[in-house]
Amino acid sequence: MIDHAHDLASVREATDRLLTAVAELDNASVARPSRLPGWTVGHVLAHLARNADALTNVLDGRPMYVSGAARDADIERDAPRPLDTHLADLRESHTRFSAGGARPADWARTVELRNGVTDSAARVPFRRWAEVELHHVDLGIGYDLEDLPKEFTEREIDFLAERFSGHREVPPTGLRSDGGHVWTTGGDAPGGPVGVEGSTADLLGWLAGRRDGSALTVRGGTLPALPPL
Repeated sequence: MIDHAHDLASVREATDRLLTAVAELDNASVARPSRLPGWTVGHVLAHLARNADALTNVLDGRPMYVSGAARDADIERDAPRPLDTHLADLRESHTRFSAGGARPADWARTVELRNGVTDSAARVPFRRWAEVELHHVDLGIGYDLEDLPKEFTEREIDFLAERFSGHREVPPTGLRSDGGHVWTTGGDAPGGPVGVEGSTADLLGWLAGRRDGSALTVRGGTLPALPPL
């Protein structure tokens, strides 16, 4: 069962880690390339702040973004700002998200995200947790997939394995971590079943598009090409 209160607390902890790490940077760091193609560190920080506001909108029953173009324009506008402005924006947008999560609500209700995607309100805090953790890694400032909390890593693998389950472009695929945890995904594309084994960090990196999967062991075929998230 999803525990939204637990996940809201985890968002706070992840945001504190992020803010502590980012505070060690300087203004020149904002313009450095991040690990995301075409995005600087400033782009990632701007996206994190605007995503917090977008998910606050979702909790409050408003559209997540005015439009895709407006989302992209906001990130481009905010990316070059000085570091202290980014830090203040991250703190303030997190405070707004936390306030939205603290209001009495029907957490079983269905909410709408981007591009017509729907989910339960109770899963929105976990989605925010994923944004903070994965984009902290994307900053390229010394926090990597191996540093992620074990609970988060396993739950995000659960989430992504479910997302690709039955996908018409992904063959039946079994995942096994070196700790013995197993998942299944894919299912509608020809080929397989394929077995993929490795550390939870490498499995998550492959599923989330952060690693190419070269560190994984593949049995029964080739490593499936995953569609973009």
